Amino acid sequence: MKRQTLAMLIASAFALSACAPQPAPEDKPAAGSAPVAATSAPAAASAPAASAAAEAEVPASELPVIDAVLTKAPEVPPAIDRDHAARVKVNIEVQEKVMKMADGVDYKYWTFNGDVPGSFIRVREGDQVEVHFSNRSDSTVPHNIDFHAATGPGGGAAASFTAPGHTSVFSFKALQPGLYVYHCATAPVGMHIANGMYGLILVEPKEGLPKVDKEFYVMQGDFYTKGEYGAQGLQPFDMKKAIDEDADYVVFNGHVGAIAGDNALKAKVGEKVRLFVGNGGPNLVSSFHVIGEIFDRVVVEATTLVPAGGAAIVEMKLDVPGSYTVVDHSIFRAFNKGALGQLVAEGAENKDIFSGKTQDLVYQGEGGTIQTAPLTASEASQVAAGAPKAASKEERIKAGESVYQSTCSACHGAEGKGVEGAFPPLAGSDYLNADPKRGIHAVVKGLSGEITVNGKKFNSVMPAQALDDEKIANVLTYVLNSFGNKGGEVKPEDVAAARK
Repeated sequence: MKRQTLAMLIASAFALSACAPQPAPEDKPAAGSAPVAATSAPAAASAPAASAAAEAEVPASELPVIDAVLTKAPEVPPAIDRDHAARVKVNIEVQEKVMKMADGVDYKYWTFNGDVPGSFIRVREGDQVEVHFSNRSDSTVPHNIDFHAATGPGGGAAASFTAPGHTSVFSFKALQPGLYVYHCATAPVGMHIANGMYGLILVEPKEGLPKVDKEFYVMQGDFYTKGEYGAQGLQPFDMKKAIDEDADYVVFNGHVGAIAGDNALKAKVGEKVRLFVGNGGPNLVSSFHVIGEIFDRVVVEATTLVPAGGAAIVEMKLDVPGSYTVVDHSIFRAFNKGALGQLVAEGAENKDIFSGKTQDLVYQGEGGTIQTAPLTASEASQVAAGAPKAASKEERIKAGESVYQSTCSACHGAEGKGVEGAFPPLAGSDYLNADPKRGIHAVVKGLSGEITVNGKKFNSVMPAQALDDEKIANVLTYVLNSFGNKGGEVKPEDVAAARK
């Protein structure tokens, strides 16, 4: 058959629900039948509806409970052989860890279940997906998860917002079959995705997928490092390159060579192979292609590629109320360049379709001994070498700016405005300006519990930061003299006194 155009699976927006229905796979072919052609969305739209009508609805509380089988790329969980819905428990742990990007190049990844991409999740249409989302206590920032397969504001982003050392629980009903991206959607969203926080969830149609011989999980991502491609050592994230969409690495499954050489995907002549292909971004479109082969069948996710000068019509049923964010999911274009809007739905809640957060528990999966974030390799080497000392307030401000961008901007923003309801603003902060020692205490010992900043309440957790006295003094002096604050200077001896 003629080659189909592949619209690549691209992640959906922060606070964006799963959107449009998926084209359902055709009925399972008989053994030895010809390849199945790609199906257009309108032709397939009736299949899920028909199968849904044939299966009796069971209240979520009465569904059997099972644990999801999760696999690391390129492995895929086995096909689902159930003929009924279930309550599927999905355990996801956030881990921030240094891993290999390329030969001689390391990167501080932020991961779901310890790998990039995150675990492949396989459920059935009609399943109640119960997500247990844990953020290790040695994480440096809060995290969350946005499922494009979830119908509900943020795809679960707000319901799963989880401070270090906590576990959040929420659930959603898998209404539409298809292959969907999930990703972290904590501000700044682009940074979290750019650090590797994405994966795929497959919602199998009730009738199942056509049988194949091999299935593989492949997900593209673009990475932005201070050093150029191939620069050796531990490479930190570069926000400016990310905003400029100037990627140093564009890789499959998290690092260079992940599915090449000894790691190549393997099959035999005559076997039918299915690739579950995703694109975490955060910015670049994937023109995915297998050179020398022609795709027999292509099914695309709800996120739609609309080229310059092009147009599209998308339709969706709004099942639960809330504010849905409309974006270009080349995500830095959305949150840093203005491609952002809202669709607001009013009406009654439906907890079976989307629960919201149901539990927020203390989590210490790595043990109870870790109380602060550990030093990175680069920080440890800097400590060993001895950091240069600022000789003046001006030098302290200049040095503090780089510390702020690498350590603080992820939560408080490049302009210190914070995130309403999550991270308090540092810009014009009455809380900080009233007593700069509050800033010292928060950085040195962490901060939890309710505080009021500029008339608004915040109740989150800030972990203690693994910074030496010089860096803390520098960054706090920078903050006090930036963002419309009143000025002042914090010195290393002030920080040392606060540690006692």
